[in-house]
Amino acid sequence: MPLALYALTAGAFGIGVTEFVIMGLLIDVSRDLGISIATAGLLISGYALGVVVGAPVLTAFSGRLKPRTTLLMLMVIFTIGNIACALAPSFEALMVARLVTALAHGTFFGVGSVVATGLVPEDRRASAIAVMFTGLTVANIAGVPFGTWLGQEYGWRMTFWAVAVVGVIAVAVLAIFLPKEETSANKPEEAGSLSVLLSEPVVTSLAMTVLGFAAVFAVFTFIAPILTQISGFSEAAVSPILLLFGGGLIVGNLLGGRLADRNLDRALLMSLGALGVVLIAMEFLMGIQPVAAAMVGLLGAAGFATVAPLQLRILQKAEGMGQALASSLNIAAFNLGNAIGAWVGGLSIDNGPGLAHLPLVAAIFPVAGLLLAVIAMRRDARRPAAEPAHV
Repeated sequence: MPLALYALTAGAFGIGVTEFVIMGLLIDVSRDLGISIATAGLLISGYALGVVVGAPVLTAFSGRLKPRTTLLMLMVIFTIGNIACALAPSFEALMVARLVTALAHGTFFGVGSVVATGLVPEDRRASAIAVMFTGLTVANIAGVPFGTWLGQEYGWRMTFWAVAVVGVIAVAVLAIFLPKEETSANKPEEAGSLSVLLSEPVVTSLAMTVLGFAAVFAVFTFIAPILTQISGFSEAAVSPILLLFGGGLIVGNLLGGRLADRNLDRALLMSLGALGVVLIAMEFLMGIQPVAAAMVGLLGAAGFATVAPLQLRILQKAEGMGQALASSLNIAAFNLGNAIGAWVGGLSIDNGPGLAHLPLVAAIFPVAGLLLAVIAMRRDARRPAAEPAHV
């Protein structure tokens, strides 16, 4: 794998820390700002919705720019947003700062995915995507637990200052290793094309992404209260257990990439099925402490095994229609799923079956995604290659 690919991984690491570290700090943020845990959970939903809006808008805006320029610009926005988070005096200000930070997220991974697949042979494209997304997984196994500990010991604001420093380092690494491309990531006419939104295979692929990650975040958003209130762990134990989640992310992400390089459809079905099984098992096993810790790791593995297959599928279905835009839309779909999952999780806690039954509620999403995948694959098998399949 070329060094430029690992430069993308460095940027993904910084974004991963700021996206996920808030989960381990929900209790601290809610206590400091005088809000409920469910309200604090909206910081995850708000960030996700910022990605949903920012991904297509910034991708279209940056369509005429070179990939290197686009990615550096996005990391600067990311760094400024984290500084604003550290300085936020209220929940409302923190939400706005999170939204600013989120603007960089979708376009970075969207443009970055296209760049990554262009750096390797065709039979390594899914693995290249997985390597870039390893930045997210390493963020979870190293950055997020450290950020959680740092926030618990020195205040949650210190965590965001640390993430801003990571942003500065990521800008430097990208500037050094990214090649100076002569062309933009999108052709201008492709970047503004709406045909990508009207293709049935693309729309169904986006829906699979939303369903898969709604399942993950319905549970992971509230993983700290689940571990403390249901499993009986202390608050201090949350950070070490998040290491298991991060380890699962790395294993699942790389495994999903390798399986997708061999057979994309099979990898997608296997990963969505595994996610559903893990969530159903969590419903019954989270009260047993050693098993509960292991289930957190399995949740990470099953959840991120879907990433490379879903991202490669959207790139294949958008071939010739503006891949950077389609790729960014899929990142938006990941985060729309995050927002829906966090919202459904909070609704289930406050007005539904409660925190203890959150995994079973979440399991509905991957089951629906699995059914949709089967239907889409059967339609793809029957559809002639030249048929555009507009919805």
